[in-house]
Amino acid sequence: MQMTKLGRTDIEVSKFCLGSMTWGTQNTFAEGHAQIDRALEAGINFVDTAEMYPVNPLSEETQGRTEEVIGEWFANGGARDRMVLATKHSGNGIKYVRDGGDITPASIPQAVEGSLKRLKTDFIDLYQFHWPNRGSYMFRKNWTYDPTSQDRAATLQNIEDCLGALQIEVDKGRIRAFGMSNESAWGLTQWANASERVGGPRVATVQNEYSLMCRLADTDVAECLHNEDIGMLSFSPLATGLLTGKYQNGAVPDGSRLSLSPELGGRKTPRAFQAVDAYLAVAEKHGLDPVHMAMAFVRDRPFMASAIFGATSMEQLERIIAGADVVLSDEVMADIDLAHRAHPMPY
Repeated sequence: MQMTKLGRTDIEVSKFCLGSMTWGTQNTFAEGHAQIDRALEAGINFVDTAEMYPVNPLSEETQGRTEEVIGEWFANGGARDRMVLATKHSGNGIKYVRDGGDITPASIPQAVEGSLKRLKTDFIDLYQFHWPNRGSYMFRKNWTYDPTSQDRAATLQNIEDCLGALQIEVDKGRIRAFGMSNESAWGLTQWANASERVGGPRVATVQNEYSLMCRLADTDVAECLHNEDIGMLSFSPLATGLLTGKYQNGAVPDGSRLSLSPELGGRKTPRAFQAVDAYLAVAEKHGLDPVHMAMAFVRDRPFMASAIFGATSMEQLERIIAGADVVLSDEVMADIDLAHRAHPMPY
């Protein structure tokens, strides 16, 4: 398993990261524990979660349950020193999480305390803000994104204030490093600049969507990550399962993401299925499992720290693990480039 360090920290993680957002809805506690055990056995030492999980669906009744799955694994004897654990502080808009309020210096210790209690651990390796207070162009909002209502001074003040609160958590030993999620190149630059200006933990990572079919990060975000030493953690590297090919020709497998979320968060479009056909053809031409090809492509992007994948079955997890050492040839990369140019931004 390839390994890397997060940003400028000394935290070493596997280049594949086990996502957990279905534990507690689509997956039972026991299934989540089995996935952790198998991932660690395979050399995947990195697990990502969030206080708002599980999903499919999100609900007040289940909020926090995924962290509880991990906490129970620790309580049952799971070795804390074998896992690099990342979780996230929810932002505004979710009414049943701190009344849907912004991320503030006051909310940070509350959220950290809640996560630590559910996770049954004394510290979080990577503490992330799930999305910025000012909003984000992720999740198909790029089509209508308009930043003109943003208050620059208020944004920068909040960043400075939050860094101060985060530093207190670092000093207490409750978090080791800080990362953003669903953030832009401008936002990441402000976080990096602010830590140099006023102190606080330097942003080490950003968790944004990235896959063969969602490559918004290839330009300005990639430049920012390179120059600021920030690692990307990609979510949905398989485009919520589209790149497996299992949804082609109208198929809706029982229990699949598509069966629970009919639009796949705005990813289900006619052009998306055409793009999948193109990538499946590349994989077939070169004798590759399309899952292995998609994961290897994301993992080996020059700005990528780790590719976060989810599995709702052990079969899916084993398929991911089987492709951990796949490296794409120049010929495969050239064909991927042709497919990308023919099918840019398919959703």
